[in-house]
Amino acid sequence: MWWQKYMVASLKDMLTQYPTPMCGLLIPFLLILIQVSSCTITVTGYIGQDVTLPCSYDVQANGIVSFCWGHGQVPRSKCSNTVLSSDNGDVTFRESPRYQLLSQVMQGDISLTIVKAQKTDSGVYGCRVEIPGLFNDQKINVHLIMEEAPMEELDVQSTTEAVTVTVSKGSKIPKIQSVTSQVNFSLHEHFKALLEPENIGRIAAIFFLTIILILILIISKCAVVYRL
Repeated sequence: MWWQKYMVASLKDMLTQYPTPMCGLLIPFLLILIQVSSCTITVTGYIGQDVTLPCSYDVQANGIVSFCWGHGQVPRSKCSNTVLSSDNGDVTFRESPRYQLLSQVMQGDISLTIVKAQKTDSGVYGCRVEIPGLFNDQKINVHLIMEEAPMEELDVQSTTEAVTVTVSKGSKIPKIQSVTSQVNFSLHEHFKALLEPENIGRIAAIFFLTIILILILIISKCAVVYRL
């Protein structure tokens, strides 16, 4: 960063002019300056899904540089527990195939993607970009929080609707109908069967026979009453 280069140049001039008295004052200041270029961000991932930890730098200003990712905060040098490192555009170390660079690396996007992240992947990850110059390294600490994936709401269908389940291309499981639909279907079939011509004749014969029997009973009662 330009302001860091300016500060370092100014400190060099001060040390040259006042070597002894300035040393005690500059050491704490230099330690603070080293940490100024670092920052911490938080990322939430879901268990079983890919999660990306962001990190980038200015390629136009610095060109293609070396960088590394480690499991743990960025130390004063390199990365702690390195999981991936790159030297001028080429990946020189990868702890596991689960650690991937899926972004535009040649454009400065060196975000780390953890494939199918698990609960054990949670914690702090450090990204160090080795910018040429004294105290110019860019440091980013990413706090990864892993959570259970949210449950998807199931689309529950009404029991009166038919359900079709496709098991393979070109074949289907027969439609499964509810008990209510089956009862309605059964009643409809019985009623339809009763309306057939042969059944209509039988119904008419039974109906007229019933009427005749009722009339006979009525006439019989009337005859008995008349005799009395």
